[in-house]
Amino acid sequence: MNNKQLLFRAILLSAFCISPSTVFGFDPEAVTILKNSREEWQALRRSNPEKTIDLNKAKLEDANLEGANLSNVSLVRAELSGANLNRANLQKTNLAMAFIKKADMKDADFSGASLKKANLKESFMKGASFSRANLHGANLRWAMLESADLSQANLSGTVLFEANLENANLKGAIFKGSVFIDQANLSGALVSNNTIIPSGEKATPSWASLRKARFFRESDTEPPAYLTPPEPTMLNEQASAPGSRLKPNGLQVKTAPVDSRKQQELLTEDVETWNSMREKNPELPITMKQEKLENANLKGVNLQQASMAGSDFEDANLDDALMNGADLTGSNFQKADMKAAKLRGAKLHKANFDRAFLKGSDLSNTDLTEANLYGAIMTGTNLSGADLTGASLFDTDLEEADLSGAILKDVTMMDTNLNNAIITSETVLPSGKKATADWAVQRGAIFRKP
Repeated sequence: MNNKQLLFRAILLSAFCISPSTVFGFDPEAVTILKNSREEWQALRRSNPEKTIDLNKAKLEDANLEGANLSNVSLVRAELSGANLNRANLQKTNLAMAFIKKADMKDADFSGASLKKANLKESFMKGASFSRANLHGANLRWAMLESADLSQANLSGTVLFEANLENANLKGAIFKGSVFIDQANLSGALVSNNTIIPSGEKATPSWASLRKARFFRESDTEPPAYLTPPEPTMLNEQASAPGSRLKPNGLQVKTAPVDSRKQQELLTEDVETWNSMREKNPELPITMKQEKLENANLKGVNLQQASMAGSDFEDANLDDALMNGADLTGSNFQKADMKAAKLRGAKLHKANFDRAFLKGSDLSNTDLTEANLYGAIMTGTNLSGADLTGASLFDTDLEEADLSGAILKDVTMMDTNLNNAIITSETVLPSGKKATADWAVQRGAIFRKP
């Protein structure tokens, strides 16, 4: 590397060095206080009740948060499974895509909260209030919601298999596109003419009676404006927008081949410089096996054709990343942000995508054999022609995903959301047989002939 290139890197790093507290909105000190001292946490909230605290992706499993004031807190993709949230205040809290399985939430207040695509499986929510809350696409399988207030809540696209809604208030609730509602317990639940049933129509006395629910006629109302959570791409994103950095005139970013250690240094220091280097040196082999890139901000990074088997991208920001044809065998993408990432033809055998965010990503023709996709958000993902033989799709959200010609042989599909996913006769099912229209329709998917 010549002197001009060293000067260029120094200018970039000095001009755009951002402290960790600026790059990440996440507040680790607040998590520590919340876990260890209820009194100190409540005092913190009383001193500044309007402050929005960023606890996105916080690890709070099994935490004792009984009675905690979590109103207006951002808990996007937080881990709260097994937590005690009895009588907690979660009004207008953002819990989009949070994991809240087997949690205790008796009499908790979620009024106006966003629980979009949250996993509430087997949670105890007797007497909880979800009035005007947004639960679109949430997993409520085996959830206990006796006497809960779900008036005017958005429950569209939810999974309600064996959910207990006995004596719940469902006036004005929206169930459009929900599945397994007939396997849920609606005995004594209060349904009104403003309740929207899965077909998209308004509930009727006969619909309520068939499910042993009570029917109440009220004045026609418009559904409320539900809280829309910000996209989780903001979690690891640096402050400056792409293309906003100044570049000295006349300097060329042309880098000679460097070893894997130097490649890793350049990659993590400045993605824009890295991408420019890739553009100037398309023939340069990228070899960085078993690299440690946890929490790295790699938004828009060019890693096409890179050899990075066994690398660790846990909690990294890989939104819009170019990784077509890359060898990422056995790599770890746990809880990584990968919205609209391009991974066409990538090698992802035994890769770990546990709770990764892959909305709108291109995984067509990839090798995902034996990959772990537990809890991954893959809404609108392109998986056409992908080989997922032996992969785990437990709790995976594949709503509107393209599975045309995908191989799903020996795949684990428990609690997998296939709502409006595209299935064709060339799609291979877990049984090894070709998909049929009946198989697709039973799972809420769309069957198309190739």
